[in-house]
Amino acid sequence: MKSEIQRELHDLGGGAFAYTQLPGSWGWSNAGLVTDGSESLLIDTLFDRALTRDMLVTMRDAARTAENIGTLVNTHGNGDHCYGNAEVDGAEIIGTPGCVQDLMESPASQNAALLRASRILGSLGWGARALGRVLNTVGIDRVALLLDASSFALPLFEDFDFGNNPPVPPTRTFEGELKLKVGDKEVQLIEVGPAHTLGDAVVYVPADRVLFTGDILFKDAHPLIWRGPVANWIRACDRLCELDVDVVVPGHGPLTDLKALADTRHYLEVLSQEARARYDAGLGAEEAAWDIALAEFSHWIDRERVYVNVQTLYREFRGDDGPLDVLALFAGMARLSRRDA
Repeated sequence: MKSEIQRELHDLGGGAFAYTQLPGSWGWSNAGLVTDGSESLLIDTLFDRALTRDMLVTMRDAARTAENIGTLVNTHGNGDHCYGNAEVDGAEIIGTPGCVQDLMESPASQNAALLRASRILGSLGWGARALGRVLNTVGIDRVALLLDASSFALPLFEDFDFGNNPPVPPTRTFEGELKLKVGDKEVQLIEVGPAHTLGDAVVYVPADRVLFTGDILFKDAHPLIWRGPVANWIRACDRLCELDVDVVVPGHGPLTDLKALADTRHYLEVLSQEARARYDAGLGAEEAAWDIALAEFSHWIDRERVYVNVQTLYREFRGDDGPLDVLALFAGMARLSRRDA
């Protein structure tokens, strides 16, 4: 899988760079570098330490100031944007409080344990499936959920190395906005979450007319609403579309412009309307996710995320702010993916 990913460092001019991993599906995130004079700031690391090391070598070949990165900004706490933090030795790490919480609640070791369990169950074949069905009949459904989830998640994540990687969270947090200096260049950090996750932020570099969105933008892919509220995400798109920007670096997918944020806003509005209609009609969340077609977005990848997005919307409609059952959500995406196959 790694050999099929197109990795590229893009020189955006003025000392700004974007590192993309296309097509940008699950785990294959983007990052950025802002330099001026002898100083540099990194925006996000990658899903494991080896990938991050490779990216940093590429950046240092292009910009000598990347040899000593003074500041690292994590746009949010999902592992594909911060599990490589340990490779940026000596940098001040900045993120929102929500970013810290998400990272500490979902360390790389958790992913490693789930993948180990998935491989063990997979090796049991039909015996594991029979055990899962038996346990499910008596109310012990985690094995059944793991079997469903692993059939989908294991091929997505088995190429990443989650071992020997304790969490390295931000050492400085901010809320609202924070202005930094990289050399003489101003960099603006803007908190826009909760939306995709609990603690989303974007990085805006006015002098370079560049915006690094983190996962507020998945270009050419269905966005993933882990947290919501969706109204926050829509407001974030509106706010960011008012910035003076030429290049938008999404959290996943190819470089783009502000129109992509408008497209994401439209997606969120359409999905919200479709989900609300089915909620009001009494359909369950899974039935609704299977029923919603979203034909105008059929060219976007990762359609299985509709399952998570509808579940999140239904939680909002019910006023439910309890903890997420991520294993159940991956199992649901597996079922939707099999149905679509």
